[in-house]
Amino acid sequence: MNEIQNKREQSTKEQLHFVADCSDAGERIDKFLSEELEDCSRSFVQKMIKDGLVLANGKQIKANYKLGEEDLIDVQIPELIVPEIEPEDIPLDILYEDEDMIVINKPKGMVVHPAPGHYSGTLVNALMFHCKDQLSGINGVMRPGIVHRIDMNTTGVLVVCKNDVAHNSIAAQLSVHSITRKYCAIVHNPISTPEGTIDAPIGRNPVDRKKMAIDQKNGRRAVTHYRVIENFNQYSYVECQLETGRTHQIRVHMTSIGHPLLGDDVYSSAKSPYHLTGQTLHARVLGFIHPRTQEYVEFEAPIPDYFENVLQDLRMKKR
Repeated sequence: MNEIQNKREQSTKEQLHFVADCSDAGERIDKFLSEELEDCSRSFVQKMIKDGLVLANGKQIKANYKLGEEDLIDVQIPELIVPEIEPEDIPLDILYEDEDMIVINKPKGMVVHPAPGHYSGTLVNALMFHCKDQLSGINGVMRPGIVHRIDMNTTGVLVVCKNDVAHNSIAAQLSVHSITRKYCAIVHNPISTPEGTIDAPIGRNPVDRKKMAIDQKNGRRAVTHYRVIENFNQYSYVECQLETGRTHQIRVHMTSIGHPLLGDDVYSSAKSPYHLTGQTLHARVLGFIHPRTQEYVEFEAPIPDYFENVLQDLRMKKR
């Protein structure tokens, strides 16, 4: 969209206006809006269109409407009615638990918290069943206990807080970047230097609003330290330690230096020879000052089987 004229505007809390530009022409309106409205799923957008809440040039349209250049799009967001988030008996891989927090090894494919159009099967649903009402309420009913998150297809260690004191303590440590966060990843192309640092600001991709990108002008500072664990013929196994924690930081940073993550269907155009669901990225280590004891604690989530199987295959092919 045109950076000035077509910028997303909010005249009221519910009314949004867009103007399509030449790069949007020919795109389905439901796809376009699901990318612009980052908190709304495509199915949620389709329901809004069906309910007559989306107009193109003042007229109601269908979800398969193809945008034309300079189309005027009006969207009326329905009043948000927060659904009742239900506890669900979903098994959890618990690494540690006490009266203040619970540390989880999150599996691949699990969303951390509910969002519009996606209210079940999340980590929060599972935590509500396991912890009952013992979760911090700082982030509201949609994100009880959640102080940080990892992507749906990223596996690994995540801490959830049971009370507001613990939540504030962990959040404060996150804000000053004092938490230890080490990830393992398999990336395309061997890396020639044994270690390095990527210091490049990250912001919302101006073309595709569901993606992040290096943005020197408007991005927020993002720093990733990486270390090569093992090089293969066409790939590298690396450890990435976060100094900051921006959305998709490792995925964007490694792509920016020519080493996109294996299996990343968002930031990599390279084909994967393996049947993967998303990126090979695992949050292996999480360390912080315990909010009650004030002692440093560190937790490690073992490498998942699918990840280990890929590594073993790469080692076999390296011989």
